[in-house]
Amino acid sequence: MIETRESGTAAMELGGTQPMTLPESAGELAEAVVDHAALAANVRTLRSAAGTQLMAVVKADAFGHGAAPVARTCLAAGATWLGVTRVSEALELRRSGVGAPILAWLFDPARSAEAVAAGVDLSVSSPADLAAVARVSGAPRIHLKLDTGLHRSGCPGEDWSRLVSVAASLESAGRVRVAGIWSHLSHGGRPDAVPTHRQLLMFRVGLDLARAAGLRPEVVHLANTAAVQANARDTAYDLVRVGAGVYGIGEGLRPALTLRTRVVQVRRVAAGRGVGYDHVGRTTRDTHLALVPVGYADGLPRAATGRASIWVGGRRAPLIGRVCMDQVVADLGPEPVAVGTEVVVLGPGDHGEPTARDWAAWSGTNEHEIYTGIGSRVGRRHVGADWAVDRSSNGREQS
Repeated sequence: MIETRESGTAAMELGGTQPMTLPESAGELAEAVVDHAALAANVRTLRSAAGTQLMAVVKADAFGHGAAPVARTCLAAGATWLGVTRVSEALELRRSGVGAPILAWLFDPARSAEAVAAGVDLSVSSPADLAAVARVSGAPRIHLKLDTGLHRSGCPGEDWSRLVSVAASLESAGRVRVAGIWSHLSHGGRPDAVPTHRQLLMFRVGLDLARAAGLRPEVVHLANTAAVQANARDTAYDLVRVGAGVYGIGEGLRPALTLRTRVVQVRRVAAGRGVGYDHVGRTTRDTHLALVPVGYADGLPRAATGRASIWVGGRRAPLIGRVCMDQVVADLGPEPVAVGTEVVVLGPGDHGEPTARDWAAWSGTNEHEIYTGIGSRVGRRHVGADWAVDRSSNGREQS
């Protein structure tokens, strides 16, 4: 049980408080509930729209949802590939028993041997990286990446002919296997945009050069979630890479994560009182304030201060004062709630609760950052799957 004590003077000044207690069954102060039925439905919807194979991108711990359990559900729902950024993420999936094809696209060449030993495909964007990977025994599987205009990772166009030529020679010598060729769209959701047309043209030329060099990749991939949702079929090729859409980011998809906690304290406060650091919030009436034990260490952006609300007691309640590291305060108005009342910080929005999109708007970011920002001390509980998962920080399992 958690409790707090205040001096009688402070309690009188604040207008009275309830003890800060939680039911013994509450466990962790907050949890993220991951709905695997929603994940599976999103994968099926996107795969149907793409009309081709689907790579489920599970980087950054599956956008904060839990990489291994999410990967299993995506594969069961029809994904045939998994995508990650780092070799360590791929190795974690392998240790969890995931055997599907995995592509890792940003890696330290010094870890190439580990990746190859685990059967992980590696993305190569330069002759130097190609040479480093080719030194690993076992004919590493690689995907050559062409920068068609995103100007981030990928091989610049002027170096592409050399890269595919060297790769073809190494493949003929049995030192690598070029399993894929790919690129990344800058305006995937706008198939008619000029940059999209330019990237498509450059990608087609790049493919022709690769094939002229003798390369015959198993998969060619370009489209992301935005391109799939925009019905840009000419970007689909053999495989589409879907990250955001898996988690319900996008139109017609269902958000899969709900961030829940409970009220830990309720107090009555008179009008005109400052709340929190620097009193950036101030009560405008006699009201009840609820203390909620989550903050920016748990994924609530500090930038949402003064704009955000939460769902408590069947209604939205605005936050008052700053979003702090570990807690926020909700202004309940004249009607209090009981200590222990469930709070939905964000969810699908079915009942009027805030969504990740709301939090993104309040803080000037995107939904991706909201989900990936949910901290590790928030336990994950997985529901709607056919298997039990021990992913939460307190060791709970849920099937």
